[in-house]
Amino acid sequence: MSDPAARGLFDGVLAAGPVAAAVADPAWVQAMLDFESALAWAQAAAGLIPAAAAAAIEKQCRAELYDIGELGAQAAGIGNPAGPLVRALTDRVGGEAAGYVHLGATSQDVVDTAAMLVTARALGVLDADLRAVAARLADLAQTHTATVLAGRSLLQQAPPITFGLTAAGWLSGILAARQRLVTVRTDRLAVQFGGAVGTLAALGDNGIEVSDRLADRLGLAAPLLPWHTERGRIAEVAGALGQTCGAVAKIARDIALLAQTEVAEVSEEGPPGTGGSSTMPHKRNPVAAVLAAGAAGQAPGLVADLLAAAAHEHQRAVGSWHAEWRPYRELLRTTGSAVHSLRVSLDRLRVDPDRMRANLDRTGGLLLAENVAVEVLAASDGAVGRQAAGDAVAACCRAALAGAGDLAGLLAADDTVGRYLSRGRIGELLDPAGYLGSAEAFVTRMLRHWNDIRASGGEDVDG
Repeated sequence: MSDPAARGLFDGVLAAGPVAAAVADPAWVQAMLDFESALAWAQAAAGLIPAAAAAAIEKQCRAELYDIGELGAQAAGIGNPAGPLVRALTDRVGGEAAGYVHLGATSQDVVDTAAMLVTARALGVLDADLRAVAARLADLAQTHTATVLAGRSLLQQAPPITFGLTAAGWLSGILAARQRLVTVRTDRLAVQFGGAVGTLAALGDNGIEVSDRLADRLGLAAPLLPWHTERGRIAEVAGALGQTCGAVAKIARDIALLAQTEVAEVSEEGPPGTGGSSTMPHKRNPVAAVLAAGAAGQAPGLVADLLAAAAHEHQRAVGSWHAEWRPYRELLRTTGSAVHSLRVSLDRLRVDPDRMRANLDRTGGLLLAENVAVEVLAASDGAVGRQAAGDAVAACCRAALAGAGDLAGLLAADDTVGRYLSRGRIGELLDPAGYLGSAEAFVTRMLRHWNDIRASGGEDVDG
């Protein structure tokens, strides 16, 4: 028997978190067996097979009864693992009931429905990590609503923002991705049951009834018709997982950039030895954020693989179906790893407001040039145009950068700026905390949205 606990060399890095087990081989085999058990009971409910036969089939539908390695080896003979599993199940059931195993179904029905079951179960455990990530981001947004730091544009310092706004932006991306995953999980994971060419001819007039009963028993959507070669559902899952990884990667990369030695505005504080280097003992790498970014970075290629495989010929595909299996599972696994590692990173995250302010103050007010120019425009009551005000302030900034003096003094001495603004007022305008616009209001709106989600869902958002 295959060992479900076996771990690969890179699994601790790229298969972290609970999703990895939810998409492992035993989970797939169990999902295929769940299809066979549910199919038997759906047919019994429709009066097509004896209930005793369904009970006998269900009794043998446990993944631990089957050699997964052997099933995989035999899969080459028929082109998929469902064929050898159905044969092994039939042998184990035995007797009269064996004749009712897999009645009216085809191998693709088994594998596609298993994919939907595995996805539903994986998204369930993924959602626990996503809720925990969202809760941590909401806490950061609330705690740091007024914590000022430099905005960054093209990796250069720009006008000030707050770390609360940064966290709120991160939260927005996570919630949008999570909502899309919830929609997919609720509405788009459907049973596959069509038989050889999507007609269910083997069941006569009972095909749709059995299909609907099968869907109900498995907790999946009942499609209007089989989707053997209409792969929109697979594409939607791929897109939702890709969006999730995009949201994770954005946060992870921001954390890594803010944790750079020269910036040092955040850090990860994990257990002893976490984030170290084999050759540079001084380093404190934000390793969980790095792992989140690494896992999320695999998603675009996997999404592209699934979209490329979406063209399925006629009623059953020539290879395109088979091409989906590995990237589909890998996309689920890498998304789970990315979200889990981000959760770890956020749990370890430490924010340094003093460093954020120090980095801002190091610019000597240069980031507030826009604030001064806008004030000159207003104070002159239109006598100084927008362009002229901007040019005057820009000239003072260039002089300050050239070492001609501090910016406040240069602005006060400027013929245009000094005519309308006092030295005291210029000092106020160069205070980063006074030029935050709607940052606090945006954070408040995002937190209200988060609280509405919590209230409407009644969820354990703490994971």
